[in-house]
Amino acid sequence: MEVTQLQKLQKKLSQNYKEILMGQTIIEKIFSEKLGRVSKAGEYVFADIDKCLSTDISLPSVLESFSKIKNKTILNKEKIIIIEDHLVPSKDIASANILNKVKNFVSKENIPNYYGFGTGGICHVVMPEEGMVKPGEIIIGTDSHTCSYGALGCFSTGVGSTDMAYAWSTGNLWFNIPESIRINLKGDLQKNVSGKDIILKVIGILGEQGAIYKALEFGGDSISQLSIDDRLTMCNMGIECGAKTALFPVDDLTIEYLTELSIHVDQKLYPDLDANYSKIIDVDLNTLKPQVSFPHSPSNVKEANELNDVKVDQIVIGSCTNGRFNDFKTVHEILKGKRINNDVKVLLIPGSQKVLKEIINQNLINDLIDAGCTISSPTCGPCIGLHTGILGENNVGLYTTNRNFRGRNGAKSSEVYLCSPATAAASAITGYITES
Repeated sequence: MEVTQLQKLQKKLSQNYKEILMGQTIIEKIFSEKLGRVSKAGEYVFADIDKCLSTDISLPSVLESFSKIKNKTILNKEKIIIIEDHLVPSKDIASANILNKVKNFVSKENIPNYYGFGTGGICHVVMPEEGMVKPGEIIIGTDSHTCSYGALGCFSTGVGSTDMAYAWSTGNLWFNIPESIRINLKGDLQKNVSGKDIILKVIGILGEQGAIYKALEFGGDSISQLSIDDRLTMCNMGIECGAKTALFPVDDLTIEYLTELSIHVDQKLYPDLDANYSKIIDVDLNTLKPQVSFPHSPSNVKEANELNDVKVDQIVIGSCTNGRFNDFKTVHEILKGKRINNDVKVLLIPGSQKVLKEIINQNLINDLIDAGCTISSPTCGPCIGLHTGILGENNVGLYTTNRNFRGRNGAKSSEVYLCSPATAAASAITGYITES
């Protein structure tokens, strides 16, 4: 062997050896545990799937893909979760027929984990609260915001109908283990600043494509200040900067949350101190103010105090991003004893039946109705412009949802700004986008 070839080989072996010895990110640890060997970002692997989520709107495409598989058989029905959330309540005959198709499939195949209209809610709210998310799991869903579950220390991501059909049949799926972008949170969270403001700030820094096929790994001393609801919100929106997934470590708060759901966790899960990251971003919570995404991109972010003349026609508080009980508790604290502006329609959409019951049980609902809010049943409806609050020509919406693309929520001439529940509630009183 020539000297130059030998040197190249030695250099390659040395690099590989260093990579093996180098510490791991959270996502590398999850895959290592799953595969039973040391795994590193950049590897193409097949891994067993723990949960397969589909919604009413995505299931028909999965069924079509599954029908094309030779000798098709669902390997493990216990791993399949079907949740009706996008098309409920049915807005038209076509929607009702899709729900009929979903129900027929569930009945025919005897799918045990089925949450129909009135028994569940929005998928990414229902999954954690029903105890279907556990640290270290690999979860796929035919919905892009499946990345939400990384808040509980698992790898979760959205997939297409073909990949889902394959996973039904084989129980596994291929992945390219993503590199991680480290988001270090420092300082103290300020009043009326929440996880939604943090993730909007991060998306504003990275841009729409700044984290394509990367994992956002949140860490730093300040994560202990963030509730599980905050973490779910932040991981939910990882996809808005192109991330494959987003994750938090499994810490005391995670274990406490899961223990209340009767889920036993063996150990905490943190990245190694010498883990390798493609990028590190520091976010100072001491100086972070309420954030707002301008039309027509979640990455078009500015501080809420930069606005003083944006008049709002409709406010929507809810969705898989901000439809949990603590979101409505925040809204209640701001609106109690007050009245929303007469020119604004305010629609509150609890993320699940359980969230709605908690709003009622904690005596929030009367104050919210007295303030002028309308309460909807759990649904994705207006978030994707399907029903229950469509924007008309030139309407301006202020939403706590995750996307504000042109025409997504109604007329193409309408405009949607994204914000936290606190900013939305403060704006409901003034009629203009207002810093909480």
